[in-house]
Amino acid sequence: MARSRFEFLLLGLREMPPRRKYRLGAQQRRALQLLASSPFGATETTMFVNGFTRQTLVRLIRAGLATTQREIKAGEQTIGRFRITEAGRRALEGY
Repeated sequence: MARSRFEFLLLGLREMPPRRKYRLGAQQRRALQLLASSPFGATETTMFVNGFTRQTLVRLIRAGLATTQREIKAGEQTIGRFRITEAGRRALEGY
C-alpha cells in the first residue's frame, strides 16, 4: 500500500520514495511552456483564450506541475492565476 507524504512525516522518515515520472501530452506541454514564459503566471482567461481546457489545467495541478491561486482585484472581482511549479519545470526539461 502506498504511503502519503503525511504518513512519511509521521513515521519520521527523511525521504519519500520518488514520485513516478509524469508523461506530458502535447496540450499539457504547451500549457506548461506558456506558464514557464510568464514570471507572474497566467490568468484563467489567458489560459482559456489560448485554447486550454479546464480539464487540462486540473490535470496539471493534480500532478503537481502547476498551482492555482485566487486573487481579488478592484471591485471584488475574483481572478484565478496559474503558475508553474519546480516539478513542472523539470517535466519540461525532460527530467
